Parts: sequence; structure tokens; C-alpha cells
Amino acid sequence: MSRLHDLNIISTNGKSAELFEELFPKILENNYSSPSSFIKKNWAVYKNDPTGNSNVNGAIFEYLLASIFYLEGIKPIFFQAQVVFVPNVNFDFLCYSKEFGPIVFSAKTSLRERYKQADLEAMALKNVHRKSKSYLITLNETEANSVNKKIASGDVIGIDEVIVASSFNFDELLRSMKEYSFIKPEKVDIITALRTIE
Repeated sequence: MSRLHDLNIISTNGKSAELFEELFPKILENNYSSPSSFIKKNWAVYKNDPTGNSNVNGAIFEYLLASIFYLEGIKPIFFQAQVVFVPNVNFDFLCYSKEFGPIVFSAKTSLRERYKQADLEAMALKNVHRKSKSYLITLNETEANSVNKKIASGDVIGIDEVIVASSFNFDELLRSMKEYSFIKPEKVDIITALRTIE
């Protein structure tokens, strides 16, 4: 097994994981000036690869994000995470902070109408964890600007911000994440009571 597998940055099988290892065998030794430059440079490597397949765009983007989260020391981070009392939702990435509880990142190479699903998921999370934060990370600047206008006007209420991964805003997001204390949350008892009548 490779170091990428050992660290759980990539899954243990599948074409996308194989392609990622083939294209980026030393990605964790990668020198970069900023997180956004890391994403921009490595996404270009993937897009320029003749063996590339658009069916794995989303998985490759998630692996790049997982790599930069690791390199920037944002951990523990949970991949394809579920949160108790938030049914039927798998969050692409989730950190649990002492300050806000869950902070989730949805990864979409392009948005189209998919931001609506991320917004619903974020609202479901905020119904349970009021202080939680939800970010949608994309590569499409035009779509990001459009959804951020909807956030500003109140038409989108669950997502805190849409961030373009190849932009300065992504660098700022990761910088701000480093100010939080990330922990593995304790297991929660479903019911606690002073007394129980049986």
C-alpha cells in the first residue's frame, strides 16, 4: 500500500485512486506557494493527461482537496462523513471544531443546480448543530459568484460561502481553519435521563 492509502487520502481501490497515484506519486512532497496554487497546478496536470476521464473529475478533485487539507495540517478530517440526527447525508469532508462543532466542505468541480443539494444538506446540519459551518468548494468561478449572490440575498441560507479552490479565498479559508481546535468528537448517548421507569 502507498502512503496515500495509509493516510486515507485516497480509497483503496477504483480507477480514480489508481489514476491519482499514477499522476501524483509524490504529491505529499509537492512544493507549493499557496493552497490555491497547489490545486491550480495539480488540476492542470490531471486535465492535461491524455488518459484522463471526465467520469472521475469529482474523485480527483476530492483527492486533491484531501491532500491539501493534510499538507496544511487541517485534521482530523472525516471523508464521506455522516452526522447523527442528520439522516441520509454524506458530507464530502467534515472537521469537528471545539468552536463551531461540525465544519463541512462539499466538493463540486462545477455547480449547475447541485448547489441546491449542498444547501439542503447544510440546512439539515444547522437544524441539529446551530453553530456549524458549511462551505461549498468548486473550480467554477462564474457559478461560485452566482451562488454567493444568492447567499447574500438570502435565497441560499444553509451554505456559508462558495469558495473557488484556485482562488485567494481558498487560501484565506484554510488560513482561518488553522485558528480552530479540531477534535474527534465524543460518542453521544441517544438518551440521557435522571431516572428511568421500566
